[in-house]
Amino acid sequence: MKLLAVRRLLRIQSVVVRYRLDDLLFDLPLLPWWLRALGYCLPWRWFPRAPSDQPRGVRLRLALQDLGPIFIKFGQILSTRRDLLPPDIADELVWLQDRVPPFDPQQSVALIEEQLGARVDEVFARFDSEPLASASVAQVHAAQLKSGEEVVVKVVRPGLRAVIRQDLAWLYLFARMAEGASTEARRLHLVDVVGDYEKTIYDELDLLREAANASQLKRNFERSPLLYVPQVHWEWCRPKVLVMERIYGVPVTDLSALVDQGTDLKLLAERGVEIFFTQVFRDSFFHADMHPGNIFVSTRQPWDPQYIAIDCGIVGSLTPQDQDYLARNLLAFFKRDYRKVAQLHIDSGWVPADTQVNEFEAAIRTVCEPIFEKPLKDISFGQLLLRLFQTARRFNMEVQPQLVLLQKTLLNIEGLGRQLYPELDLWTTAKPFLERWMRKRMSPKAMLDNLQGQLEQLPHLAQMTRAALEGMARPAHGAPPPRDRHILRLLGAALLAGGVLLASRAPLNTADAWPGWLMLASGLYLLVRRQRFPD
Repeated sequence: MKLLAVRRLLRIQSVVVRYRLDDLLFDLPLLPWWLRALGYCLPWRWFPRAPSDQPRGVRLRLALQDLGPIFIKFGQILSTRRDLLPPDIADELVWLQDRVPPFDPQQSVALIEEQLGARVDEVFARFDSEPLASASVAQVHAAQLKSGEEVVVKVVRPGLRAVIRQDLAWLYLFARMAEGASTEARRLHLVDVVGDYEKTIYDELDLLREAANASQLKRNFERSPLLYVPQVHWEWCRPKVLVMERIYGVPVTDLSALVDQGTDLKLLAERGVEIFFTQVFRDSFFHADMHPGNIFVSTRQPWDPQYIAIDCGIVGSLTPQDQDYLARNLLAFFKRDYRKVAQLHIDSGWVPADTQVNEFEAAIRTVCEPIFEKPLKDISFGQLLLRLFQTARRFNMEVQPQLVLLQKTLLNIEGLGRQLYPELDLWTTAKPFLERWMRKRMSPKAMLDNLQGQLEQLPHLAQMTRAALEGMARPAHGAPPPRDRHILRLLGAALLAGGVLLASRAPLNTADAWPGWLMLASGLYLLVRRQRFPD
């Protein structure tokens, strides 16, 4: 493995040199002096080199393609951020979304037949060997089932796992070295972030998982005018082969086609925001790879546009606690209640408990106040995030690895919104949805449902508590009977401390607070009651 990792590093270096990517870096203005000094230490820069005959955008795209899926994913994310990139580079990176060079169709056929245990002509009435699209992890072929249904067949690229394993080995090494040398790197939890990405990329190689994700997402938006997800044909799905309904729509980036068919672009952009918040807060199950290559628009009712989502290999979810804190933070941002934002960050443990609320509030206000009452086209989330990270560094705020996918998805949504309808105001679009979600969460029906779910656990909790108390109070066989209250008092103190902790973390006006109060009552009872033991 170590030899393979060294070979991979040398491969990365050779690609950097071949496509002159070091020139792109060292040509940047305002580069730190120590990074410029590093340029003089690179041996291949000691001698004059002829200028490249390829534009910088083409060189960057080709280099990312050569380096494999992890780097292609990075390019896909960059391709949606035209506000951060020069136009020539952004135009080239768009090709990475669904036009990565395909692999040999004969390899596709061989893999399909191996996975399905049957010849292609025995399963399909028609199979097109020329790929419809090709991306970082898989490529797609059009086909027709024997039953006459038009489908697409997705096939995983051969030999990916070894390359990904080598890249991840280097990422882990760099992350551990950084955490060992820098408190800032430890604050960012770089090793945890790489671990989350490792899980994500390996999950994407399992097409059965993608099929299950697509089925779940389809159920979540069944009969919804917002989003359509193609039907999965489970009988022909395997770990490396996925067969699903073929959809016909306009790529979300084809603005001329959308305009020609009379699409309401403002409504389309607003529905993109609504879909995002619905997935995150209503379902806690969101499509986390929403780059433009995976999003289409239905041609059926352009005045009432509906999105079509494909490639559900990467999905994310949040715990109820993260949902609650995130919604409260966003609403407080929208209302410019920076004091509440600061307090929520402390309550959630995202910043240390000894943080000065007043100072943190002032820092957040300085970052966020300038962005309000501006259309989306005038807001750069890249700059906003950069300033927020700088602010977070001052207050030792820890990066939450479970929110990394959410941040990536939000950036993709912003990129789509900029292309579809630059005048879209993200704040006025999202605020009503969050307010409705919070009202529904605090409604009597929601609290009753929550309470019912908690009550279902009571018998088991009571049985465990009773068994523990009886076991501690009952003298063991052959052992002298206990004659003091220390054990039960210790248990009471533990329950009391746990109850205080739970009650302080849960909002007082939700049904989530009752376990803490129950533990408080139980602990007090054990501490104050007279304990009777047999002589």
